[in-house]
Amino acid sequence: QLQLVESGGGLVQPGGSLRLSCAASGFTFLDYAGIAWFRQAPGKEREGVSCISSSGRTATYADSMKGRFTISIDNAENTVYLQMNNLKPEDTGVYYCATATCSRNLVAYAMTNWGKGTLVTVSS
Repeated sequence: QLQLVESGGGLVQPGGSLRLSCAASGFTFLDYAGIAWFRQAPGKEREGVSCISSSGRTATYADSMKGRFTISIDNAENTVYLQMNNLKPEDTGVYYCATATCSRNLVAYAMTNWGKGTLVTVSS
């Protein structure tokens, strides 16, 4: 059964760090062009965070995440990671991963498979 499962979210103080994981089962990331992270805060639209090609050779980031977030992929484990550093309250939201096509301007598009999300709360 095709499935994406996010994990690693939690409560963290501003300036702290979290590492999110997106684990795939029932398929391999190599069957898709890329894998993307999105986030959504209550009452706000979904926002692209980052995207990585299935090869791991290229990555895109939204401007507000550049220099703070790092996306990576481990195809042997069929898992994509999002390392988040220097977290800010505005980073709060549910983070989702999805198979996608990466774009420098749009972060990602043509999303297909989605996970159910993991909640990140940045608060003091």
